[in-house]
Amino acid sequence: MEEQGDVDALRLIHDAPTRNLDWCRSDMLTARPPQIILSSSESDYLDQLIPLLKNAQASTQVTPLIHALNHVSADREAEIERICNNNHQEFISSVQHLQTVREGTVKLTSEIMELSRSIEASTEKLAEQKKALVDSRGVRQNIDDATQALKDCLEVLRLANQVHDLLGKKNHYAALRALDELQNVHLREVTRYKIAEMIERSVPATQRLIAEAVMTDLNTWLYRIRETSQFLGEVAFYHTELRRVRQKERAEHDEYLGSFQLNSAVELVADEGEEFDVLNNEEVQVDFSPLFECMHIHDALGQTDKFRADYAATRRRQKDLLIPPTLNLLDEEANGLSSLLEGIAGFAIVEKATMAKTTNLRAQSDVDELWESMCQSAISLISAALHTVENDEKLLKIKGVIALFIQTMDSWSYSVQSLDGLLLTLFDKYSSLLKKRFSDDFTEIVNTDDYMPMPIADSDEYSKVISVSWYTPPPDQADPETIEYPCILPFSQMYPLVCIDIRNLINQIYLFSDDHFRHTTVIDRTLKESLDDLLVEKVCKALIDRLRSQYPGQVVQILTNLEHFEQACSDLEGLLVEARSSSSAAGPITLHATKAFKDAKEQAERRIFELVESKINDLIETAEYDWSSVYVPREVSPYMTELTRYLSNIMSSVLLGLPEGIKDTLYFAALGFISEALLNLPLDEGVQQITHQAAAAYVMDVGHLVEFVAGLPEGYGTQQRMFASLDELRQTSDLMHLAVEGKGEVFFDSSTSGARFGKVDKLKGAELLEKVEMKGAEQQGAAPRSPLAGSGGFAAAAADDQLAKRAGMQATLGDFRERFGGFARRDRT
Repeated sequence: MEEQGDVDALRLIHDAPTRNLDWCRSDMLTARPPQIILSSSESDYLDQLIPLLKNAQASTQVTPLIHALNHVSADREAEIERICNNNHQEFISSVQHLQTVREGTVKLTSEIMELSRSIEASTEKLAEQKKALVDSRGVRQNIDDATQALKDCLEVLRLANQVHDLLGKKNHYAALRALDELQNVHLREVTRYKIAEMIERSVPATQRLIAEAVMTDLNTWLYRIRETSQFLGEVAFYHTELRRVRQKERAEHDEYLGSFQLNSAVELVADEGEEFDVLNNEEVQVDFSPLFECMHIHDALGQTDKFRADYAATRRRQKDLLIPPTLNLLDEEANGLSSLLEGIAGFAIVEKATMAKTTNLRAQSDVDELWESMCQSAISLISAALHTVENDEKLLKIKGVIALFIQTMDSWSYSVQSLDGLLLTLFDKYSSLLKKRFSDDFTEIVNTDDYMPMPIADSDEYSKVISVSWYTPPPDQADPETIEYPCILPFSQMYPLVCIDIRNLINQIYLFSDDHFRHTTVIDRTLKESLDDLLVEKVCKALIDRLRSQYPGQVVQILTNLEHFEQACSDLEGLLVEARSSSSAAGPITLHATKAFKDAKEQAERRIFELVESKINDLIETAEYDWSSVYVPREVSPYMTELTRYLSNIMSSVLLGLPEGIKDTLYFAALGFISEALLNLPLDEGVQQITHQAAAAYVMDVGHLVEFVAGLPEGYGTQQRMFASLDELRQTSDLMHLAVEGKGEVFFDSSTSGARFGKVDKLKGAELLEKVEMKGAEQQGAAPRSPLAGSGGFAAAAADDQLAKRAGMQATLGDFRERFGGFARRDRT
């Protein structure tokens, strides 16, 4: 048996290489057993064998491994057989030993098989567990994916809710940013889920919610701005008023700076140190953040044009709300007008600031259109209510408010041309009210005047009258303290009262140009026209109407007043030139009233002479000369005594207050009229013959008149001028005296006649010589006849010469009478 066993072993060894080769070809695991067999120790052998078995079991390569082991065994057996052939005994021993090894190997093989089966069972269990593990890992992955999806969706939902939370907190721009981030970032991560589609569809609605919310906030801001506009305008007005004050203070210190108006370049530079932000100060703060936010949001939404149009429409509606349907200008403090203009100013300032702080939101044309619309509405309201204002002081307050508004808006670079036109309308109304008021004052002054020289009680009153009147007192009355009171001024009390009103009118007219009024030439022209109209229509014509008075004293006082008014007008022309508000105007100013008063003064002079002439004419008409009388009177005729007394009285009382030039002229004219009237008495057609007694009476009366004139004080003009008015009368009286003495032929002596009777008309002289009876001629029975009584060459030549002299004399008298009025004449040949 042992041999059989050895044979089997050898067969195994012999067959082992073939089988081993097959196993090596089947799997790489078959290369490991030889190495394991060659291990140096048993522990190494086992350490290498166990992993090999596990790997074979895991990779289902147990059978190849067994074949590999068998191959190794066969190789060993073959090697043993070879060795045994060389050394049989040793071989036998080896075989025995190998047999032992084989037994061990078989045992080991069975153990391996058992282990393999155990490993296979464990592997199946492990595979099941692995499959279970793989399945659990898939579920876990699904759970993880679902969890991540839920997390992503929850994040999207959180962001969506955050958008609404930010909307609730009115953080609109942050809400829009969050919505944009949600749409463009987070939704892209969950596009495979339906929630992304739902949220995507809700984005436009959310954007509309944001736009509506921000517009709601903007409308709230705009409402607050509209409510704040009036206060903003009030603050702007106050700031402008402070600038006015500072400009006046600068003008007081530097006259050159005072020549510049508010808002001029020089004034703006001078006021740079006083910077003031109307929109951000202690009184008012205007925050444009809501507007900026709204702009950014609509820009992000691509709705800039729509927002610009909506904003413009809203501002137009707000502009319409600023303008009330009616305006009351009769308010004591003009609060209604102030509120209107302050609201417009605040609205316009916000518009200008909006245009400066934003880009392409508000066009210049839109802002200008709103401004012009508001200005036209305000102008229409003011113009419609202007007829209710009948007080010039109230109108001046209204102008002050409008001027403050104009200067404020001019500083914001708004066009104020239409408002300047409104000021021109206001000035027309203002000047008409002033003219009406002063017209009533002038009428009252003229109607209530006593037309008596003005008495002055003390120096204070004297100084006040002199200060307001255009009157230069005589040198002895220049110092009020040296005058003895009460004293009398030549004009009546109407003159200083009118002067006061004139000065007040000038001041109040120019008050309108204070602060702001660019139509200065209109003021100068209106003032001149108003003064002319008032002085001519209400003063001059009223005084002319009163010249119809029959009282010489009143007419004389009117003439005195006219004299002073004429001088006042001359002084007033110079004052108007100095006060002229237009720097571009040049040249003198001529008032029509100056000529009107001059003409009225001449008319008054003629009226005085008419009254004096009428009285003189009445007195001369009482002269009842009996030209055929044979009685030689012992005294002057009563009418001549009364006439000289009248002349003395009017000169010492009625005409006393007249200027010396006018008084002398009137006196000269009166004496000329008396001379002419007395000359006409003996030349009357009804007088055929004059007795020497009647001639003596006539010569005595003329002599009395001449003596009266010679005895006048020096204040009544030069004696030469006064005597000149009586030259013809004196020479005619002298001729009659010579005729009585029988020396009438001297009149025809050319050598002496020119010097002695140069003023006597040749024909009249010849006529008198024919009429006057020579003394003693009644006893002789015939009166001497004039050589002119016949006809012939000398008489004709004398007649031609006389006609030429009469024409020259009439021309001279005609000019004189044209000035002092028509004289009453007696018809004579």
